[in-house]
Amino acid sequence: MNSTDTPHAPRPVTGDRRRWFALAIVMTAAFMDLVDVTIVNIAIPSIQRDEGATFSQIQWITAGYALAFAAGLVTGGRLGDIHGRKRVFLVGIGGFTLASALCGFAVNPEMLVASRLLQGAMAALMVPQVLSIVHATFPPHERGKVFGLFGAIVGLGAVSGPLLGALLTEWNLFGLEWRPIFLINLPVGIAGLILGSRFITESKAPRALKLDLVGVALVTLGLLMLLYPLTRGRELGWPLWGYVSMAGALVVFGALVAYERVKGARDGSPLIELSLFRVKSFAAGIAVQTVFGVGLGIFFLVWTLYMQVGLGWSALRAGLTGVPFSLAVSAAAGMSVQLLVPRYGRKVLQAGALVMAAGVLTYLWEAERYGLSITSWQMALPLVVMGVGMGLIVAPLTDAVLSEVPREHAGSASGLINTVQQMGNALGLGLVSVVFFGVIDERLAPAEVGPAYADGFRHALGWVAAVLGVIFLLMFALPKRPAQHVEGAGEAPVTVEKERELVA
Repeated sequence: MNSTDTPHAPRPVTGDRRRWFALAIVMTAAFMDLVDVTIVNIAIPSIQRDEGATFSQIQWITAGYALAFAAGLVTGGRLGDIHGRKRVFLVGIGGFTLASALCGFAVNPEMLVASRLLQGAMAALMVPQVLSIVHATFPPHERGKVFGLFGAIVGLGAVSGPLLGALLTEWNLFGLEWRPIFLINLPVGIAGLILGSRFITESKAPRALKLDLVGVALVTLGLLMLLYPLTRGRELGWPLWGYVSMAGALVVFGALVAYERVKGARDGSPLIELSLFRVKSFAAGIAVQTVFGVGLGIFFLVWTLYMQVGLGWSALRAGLTGVPFSLAVSAAAGMSVQLLVPRYGRKVLQAGALVMAAGVLTYLWEAERYGLSITSWQMALPLVVMGVGMGLIVAPLTDAVLSEVPREHAGSASGLINTVQQMGNALGLGLVSVVFFGVIDERLAPAEVGPAYADGFRHALGWVAAVLGVIFLLMFALPKRPAQHVEGAGEAPVTVEKERELVA
């Protein structure tokens, strides 16, 4: 998606110490984005309680971010290519900081949802520039060390996000309740903005693709027409206009395909490179990424609500309960890429889907057996099994999907992979109204809340297990043994998105 060879910036100089300051700045921005994914989930029950947010508003606080991020991801990368990655990065981190302040000072749920949409859009400007800046700043022989540091950021973000969110919520700093989870971004973002303007070297692509704003508009419109009725339908009694809107979304997506075909023929810079879907492994991989995003979107929001609302646990206890899962994901991800996939190929990813499904079914069995008296240590086993399964999938999946993509389209392919995973996540969050809230009565007596949420959680787990079964079948279309990664195949956006997946 983002070219990194540029005549507009000097070649990376090994002796220039400024590049390490630049690295620290962009890594901090990446970490801020990674943590934001999990830190919000853990605070959702507190937001619901303090602000009186409805079920649909809860969904949009998380889904809105994912939707805005997905819709703007490719465009954000191209804006960096055209106008300069440093410039767009600074706009992104500045906007992300401003949006975080608006989230922290939101006076009602509607303002919080709107601020989260802005935050996701600003992340879409910031995130694609991170590793493009690394490529433009560091010579090839140093990039391995740099990517190793990003691996450490993944592990740190996976563990610290839920814990940081839990601690900030529990501490109730200055009586602000959940608001510090957003306000903590302010000093970090301001420092990144000031230091980034000084230490990051500007770079552009030698031949940047044009923007496809019509394509972005059609994607966003289609998703809104699909997601809005899903999230509001239950509260409104599933009105006719909702079904019409969801059917109309299919028409919009059809128009998107037709427009992208014309734009590709006209100027060669469509948002979606349709020729990629003639590559069997890529088409299957896109389907896997989308469905996987749906499963993750459902699980993580429902899981948080189950622990804190259904079981009545504190945010800190819920955050600590998730630590075994995060550690298992990180450990299995490293093993899958370095040891298992080179030897067993596609079977590792399929095993990951089955192992994760086994963890989900074990969790389902335990939730039924122990009911509301279930403990954190009893959850540890299914969570570790799920984490191992997820780690076996997320780390090698992108390379498997890209392995048969022509070199000239590798950047577009990797950008599209990232986009559909986020869109799947937004769709999964929208489906929570059906698979979780759909089995919960809106008017519950206090004594009925726990059993109702526990029942909804078990129902949602059944859906997640079914999703993983579909993923297992789709993986048969991936290459048995992925070819060597295509040189220059869009590493920048792919690596950042792998990190987002690892922290879900």
